[in-house]
Amino acid sequence: MIAPADLAALGFYILCWVFYEPVLRRLRGPVGLLNSDMARIRLAWMLEMSRRSGRFMDGQLLGHALNSASFFASSSLLLIAAVAGVLLGGEDSFRSLSSLALIKTSSRLLFETQLAVMLVTLSRGLLDFIWSIRQMNYTLTIFGAAPERVEGQPDPDPVIVDAIGQAGARVLNGALGAFNTGVRGYYFALAAAAWMFGPLPFAIATVGAVALLAWRQTRSPAAEAVRTLRKALDDSGSA
Repeated sequence: MIAPADLAALGFYILCWVFYEPVLRRLRGPVGLLNSDMARIRLAWMLEMSRRSGRFMDGQLLGHALNSASFFASSSLLLIAAVAGVLLGGEDSFRSLSSLALIKTSSRLLFETQLAVMLVTLSRGLLDFIWSIRQMNYTLTIFGAAPERVEGQPDPDPVIVDAIGQAGARVLNGALGAFNTGVRGYYFALAAAAWMFGPLPFAIATVGAVALLAWRQTRSPAAEAVRTLRKALDDSGSA
């Protein structure tokens, strides 16, 4: 059996993991979150990309993001394999880890549940990284469809140019939104790992993960700098 304290800590963790982003967006609104402000800036980037002739730097920047997503996906896969290996180790894994003084696992059922929560959290993050990589590849296709400006020839149709910029922004924002969700999974996976030390450390680690994520989204120097840039873009009426 799993103790009520462990079940309560698990329920609190699930609520925080599932509702963190919706609640934060509702509290802060469409402006004031780092991710929301970055979406506005990426729109300006994609519109500029669609209007200029040389797009080598745009491809380089997107390639860097694609490499980062691939790195995190590979790391997630390794961590999933490690946790799954311990979980499938059965009785031997349970006896080895439960013999450690700091590990608080009263039964094999609790032990396997703790590992399963970590495994599910990491697996969800891996799926987000895979979806992020796919959408980045779609964005590269949109880059390739953008018409070139050739000297001495009529400018491309502005309707097509604007449509390409808008589509690029929507797909790229989806890609990097999935990437951010995958990275967030690491925070919650670390919180889930704290359950091995007991329900109270599990709850404290969950609160710590949420607090750190919220601070970085709203009050960190990066969030303030990006917020200032978004305000400048909005005030100037820049697309």
